[in-house]
Amino acid sequence: MVRPARFGFNPQTAASNAFQLSEHIPGEAETRSLVLSEFEGLAEALQRAGVAVMIAPDSPLPAKPDAIFPNNWVSFHFDGTVVLYPMLAPNRRAERRDEILEQAATWGRFRVSRTVDLTHREAEGKFLEGTGSLVLDRTHRIAYASLSPRTDLDVLGEFAQLLDYELVTFDAQGIGAQPVYHTNVAMAIGTRFAVVCGEAIAQPQHREAVFTRLRAAGHEIIDITREQMCAFAGNLLELAPPGGSIIAMSTTAWRSLDAAQRRTLESHGNIVPVAVPTIERMGGGGVRCMLAELHLPKRL
Repeated sequence: MVRPARFGFNPQTAASNAFQLSEHIPGEAETRSLVLSEFEGLAEALQRAGVAVMIAPDSPLPAKPDAIFPNNWVSFHFDGTVVLYPMLAPNRRAERRDEILEQAATWGRFRVSRTVDLTHREAEGKFLEGTGSLVLDRTHRIAYASLSPRTDLDVLGEFAQLLDYELVTFDAQGIGAQPVYHTNVAMAIGTRFAVVCGEAIAQPQHREAVFTRLRAAGHEIIDITREQMCAFAGNLLELAPPGGSIIAMSTTAWRSLDAAQRRTLESHGNIVPVAVPTIERMGGGGVRCMLAELHLPKRL
């Protein structure tokens, strides 16, 4: 997790992110207080649930309004691979900081065997924003991706080739038919479950292909509505502390689910709901976006 220094509404990302709202923005001091409280609340809730949490400080300059969402610029993999991703907004590219990668490796005594750097694609105007753009079934090596201005097919192909992933791509639309900016607001994949907004997948054949592939991999599907998607019900992450699986999500997301959906989700792990309404509203991202999971192997 990255503790934000200059969180705020980012005008460079607003055009492609319908989840990001500009109404009723509080002043800078109030925003900072609210966001830091929400950030610490999530970190503490995860730690109470047994999750080891590494917190890296954001640097105050240059201002990085979305630094709280590190999963968009980096991902960590079981074989020791670190992937760096091309970002659409110029002011987000400064989020990629070597000191954070060094801190993560040192903190967890992790081994990094190679770095896959896709950031050269920014010069071509082609983007792939980490595990925002990619929802990974790491066990079966399948990458699900909703195409959008932030998720380019060519860069997806390069990722799939270099990391040996099968691709399942589709188009997803939110309310008003705008492309869903990141796949991880439309779906999430756990060990034995998947949350998917089926009605957001524009083409019926693509919807069926996604559902069929998920079921073939053994995932129980929780199908959510567009309204629930807009409440961040698809933006969650299963984590595996020593005591057993937990599912981290926002209270906004949890409250949007009906009783049957809640029971199904609870059967796959203990729910850890945390209130992050300012981050959701101003940043357009939720709990899952705030977490860059560390899958790297330990050093011997």
